[in-house]
Amino acid sequence: MATPLIAREAAGRADRAFVVLSAYVKLTKPRIIELLLITTVPAMFLAASGVPRLSLILATLIGGTAAAGGANAINQYLDRDIDQLMHRTRHRPLPDHVIAPANALIFGIALTVGAFVFLALTAGLLAAWLAEAAVVFYVGVYTLWLKRRTTQNIVIGGAAGAVPVLIGWAAVTGHVGLPAFGLFLIVFLWTPPHFWALALVYRDEYAAAGVPMLPVVVGVDRTVRQMWWYAVVLVGSTLVFVRIGRMGPLYAVAAAPLGAWFLIGIWRLRGTPSRRAAMRVFRDSIVYLTLLFAAVALDAVVGRGA
Repeated sequence: MATPLIAREAAGRADRAFVVLSAYVKLTKPRIIELLLITTVPAMFLAASGVPRLSLILATLIGGTAAAGGANAINQYLDRDIDQLMHRTRHRPLPDHVIAPANALIFGIALTVGAFVFLALTAGLLAAWLAEAAVVFYVGVYTLWLKRRTTQNIVIGGAAGAVPVLIGWAAVTGHVGLPAFGLFLIVFLWTPPHFWALALVYRDEYAAAGVPMLPVVVGVDRTVRQMWWYAVVLVGSTLVFVRIGRMGPLYAVAAAPLGAWFLIGIWRLRGTPSRRAAMRVFRDSIVYLTLLFAAVALDAVVGRGA
């Protein structure tokens, strides 16, 4: 009679362990990390004018994932009070009380420290310092200072999300060249229209949590207008990058129609600024960035004869 009971208790412990393990993974915000990796690898291809060593790519991705995951965990520790007020975030590990706040903080710090050591040993000291700078900027500047104080929170704070291209470039070359800053600018300009589209969808929730995202403070119409102008400058920067990055025709042929497609989507949002249309722009922005950076990588490999 005791055997089934022991088996059930063992299964229960395994289930709880799986839930806790899944919660720690959620602390790292894997979907956000995917976006960072999408920009890191093409930057490495361009820096190498071809395909870098696979071991270097893997090391940079592992270290970058750990650094970003640690920053995201610390972010959730600091934002746990507002996360529980928003429907979109109330089921994160801390509002759900799956993980203790102190444990989340320790986990985040351990990941960032581990990322620095790992990157320093495998991808170079500059790449490691850039990763840590991104963590400090995201946690200290964006989360602690800007997020709850100004509508420009995502504009300035978004710089942290553009650093991975610098990390990738530094891992390959040992320095940061002008093309890397060109890629940084592209991601930096892409971030506001990308995130504001999501903020339009969750405008009421941000208002309830007291977070001054742009749609909460200036309204829908002005937000969409600012998205449009950021997108215009963004697309212009992707075309200027042909010269800055010394890109071939493959990238140029891709950047122009992709930019036009992205602009058309935001223009349509100006005409019908609904939550559904805003979510479409948000998702399309991810596709746009993915395809644009895929063109960067392909141009580096095919266009340069690697």
